[in-house]
Amino acid sequence: MNRRDLFKQMVAAAAVTAAGELVPGVSFGATPKVDSINGLTWKKAPCRFCGTGCGLLIGISNNRAVAVKGDPASSVNKGLCCVKGYHSVMALYGADRLTKALVRKNGTLVPVPINEALDLVASKLKENIAQHGKDSVAIYGSGQWTIPDGYCASKLFKGAIGTNNVEGNARLCMASAVTGFMTTFGLDEPMGCYEDIDNADVFVLWGNNMAEMHPVLFSRMLERRQQATGTLIVDLATRTTRTSMAADRSILFLPQTDLAIANAIAHELIRNNWLHSTFLQRHVSFHTGKTNIGYGTQDKFAFTDEPKTIDFAAYKKALEEYTPEKVEKLSGVPAREIRFLASLYGDPKKRVVSFWCMGMNQHTRGTWIQNLVYNIHLLTGKISTPGNSPFSLTGQPSACGTVREVGTLTNRLPHGEVTDPHAREMAAKIWGVPVSNIAPKPTLHTVEMFRALDRGDLKMIWIQVTNPMVTMPKTTRYRDGLKKDGRFVVVSDVYPTPTTDVADVVLPSAMWIEREGMFGNSERRTQHWEKMVDPPGEAMSDTWQLIEVARRMGHGKLFPYKPETHIKEIWEEYRQFHHGAAHEMASYDELRSRPGIMWPYVKGKETKWRYNPKYDPAAKPGDTHHFYGKPDQKAWIWFRPYEPAAESPDKEYPFWLNTGRVVEHWHTGSLTRRIPVLHQAMPAAYVELHPNDAKKFNVKNGDRVRLTSRRGTIVLPALIDRRGRPPEGQVFVPFFDEHKLINELTLDAFCPISKQPDYKKCAVRVEKAV
Repeated sequence: MNRRDLFKQMVAAAAVTAAGELVPGVSFGATPKVDSINGLTWKKAPCRFCGTGCGLLIGISNNRAVAVKGDPASSVNKGLCCVKGYHSVMALYGADRLTKALVRKNGTLVPVPINEALDLVASKLKENIAQHGKDSVAIYGSGQWTIPDGYCASKLFKGAIGTNNVEGNARLCMASAVTGFMTTFGLDEPMGCYEDIDNADVFVLWGNNMAEMHPVLFSRMLERRQQATGTLIVDLATRTTRTSMAADRSILFLPQTDLAIANAIAHELIRNNWLHSTFLQRHVSFHTGKTNIGYGTQDKFAFTDEPKTIDFAAYKKALEEYTPEKVEKLSGVPAREIRFLASLYGDPKKRVVSFWCMGMNQHTRGTWIQNLVYNIHLLTGKISTPGNSPFSLTGQPSACGTVREVGTLTNRLPHGEVTDPHAREMAAKIWGVPVSNIAPKPTLHTVEMFRALDRGDLKMIWIQVTNPMVTMPKTTRYRDGLKKDGRFVVVSDVYPTPTTDVADVVLPSAMWIEREGMFGNSERRTQHWEKMVDPPGEAMSDTWQLIEVARRMGHGKLFPYKPETHIKEIWEEYRQFHHGAAHEMASYDELRSRPGIMWPYVKGKETKWRYNPKYDPAAKPGDTHHFYGKPDQKAWIWFRPYEPAAESPDKEYPFWLNTGRVVEHWHTGSLTRRIPVLHQAMPAAYVELHPNDAKKFNVKNGDRVRLTSRRGTIVLPALIDRRGRPPEGQVFVPFFDEHKLINELTLDAFCPISKQPDYKKCAVRVEKAV
């Protein structure tokens, strides 16, 4: 049975009864009612959907996960889950689960013993390195990698093989957050924590549909509003969503103009003297960089910023053109609304949290917009205190813990940049390799990695825990590139996907609670879980796959870990990179005993607010703040101008295309579409249109609509005012449906600083399909 028929059968035959079990017809797992089952063993685990890090209790019976409930001991979700969390264990039991290794022979993937497949992966790595050099091979992982997965991948490729061709799909979702933090503070990851929600008076959501993307945190926000009179939620977005409907104020802006809006808010703060002058004098310096920096649409695009220090007067002068009236004409946001936003940030009696996720990250000026929102908090001193926080949320369970902290990006190591000799020396010492093994320059970021495969510069790629043939922008180019002669593709996954379809080797992976691991969530919280059930067939954890291949390549001395204790051994080795008050991490035994621990974790105490000496042991006492990440010991305010999107609507392609997620599904749907209740609730992708645009095209709900960009075309059913409403001249399409590949239409333009693509803005033509 092919996957399309399988998904259709799920909708037709798989229904959840009142007892929580499936009707006959499809052998998918289900989550029975907790109260109806006695004698379960309950074990803790973080949810593996999104980056919130909700704590779950998993009910185990007869080597099977059969029930889920929220963990009341978890400070993240306090016993609450979203619809994906409550049904999460069902993702383990899809009928087409990969249980055997597959190798392509005579054009067809055929089952082989897993040891044969691992032998082939190791021999192909050695063969390509011998023939084409160490930079001819690469590994592409994920924010769903556990921390041990990512650590072993980095150690194998950067330490043993000696190539920086290591990337994770968080380049597509969180890279701009990283460069935003680094350019403003010199260190990555939020300074606050989820307790900010319980202390804030105002929440400004910058292009962030939290009601669907982070529903548990959104519920906490609604609870705060209910309990604290006067609490305001402001939704600042490019389309009306469920978040907009729940907010106290919904403000729509034209795509890309958030840059101008943020500058206009700063302009108003200065004009009204709504500044924290003492804070600015002691803790802030002012800077500017290059402008007209390009969009990365050409192969081998290179960019290096040139920071220049300026003074406050120069910064104020640069903002003069961003008056609310001028920005209104550009953004469509009335000047009075811009002044209203500025008044919220500028009121010294109001504690403000700014939340954002993909709207600001997937942006051709993603680094800049992060800088500009930090500017607002720094101008007013509303940072690093309870309820005052600029907060970047993550979309994957370990985008922070694995990709950002372990450093599974081409430019990163577990502690610092590959360009930093001290970081390379530390890695060499801990890994037990010559420092010369660790290359001093970054190589290929994600978009350029897949371009290199297409060109033939890269010969072999190992893809783990991600589905790039659905997620890569301009997908057709990169799918065709993987199919070319002379490429060898290895994919580790739990289900067949469009990415396994183009693989030469498929390795069956153990999933989540079928192996032990750790994730790191949005608030710097490391969460451990133990193995709870056995994986099916020959499925093997991604960590152990890497170890087996490393040993077959002759690197066994670097990977001496024992099967029964390897996670503890890897964790204790890895946390050596983070010793010290700025990033100390809890021991393995401490992580096992609690539902997550925030770092820095010093002398048995979590650090909830960084850069504040009252809470942060790394901050020097004697003042309210200490931004110790930058050489000047200050936070940097940047002037960054508005610059247009890489591609805007025109006569031929007059509509904006925006893409994203829905509450029922997660990312490409390879897991959630195999959960019957979620797949039934949202079985296929669609296109949202504004009612006036629908009327113009004579389109009604369910009618077929054709979207065409310069890169591809797609036909989708229309959805009008059933969930969200884009403004006139914009359409929205979710990307979870592998049979409706919207990323064949998107543009592979990216932020030149972070190298993160923009999935929110390209131009399309809209037609009613016959």
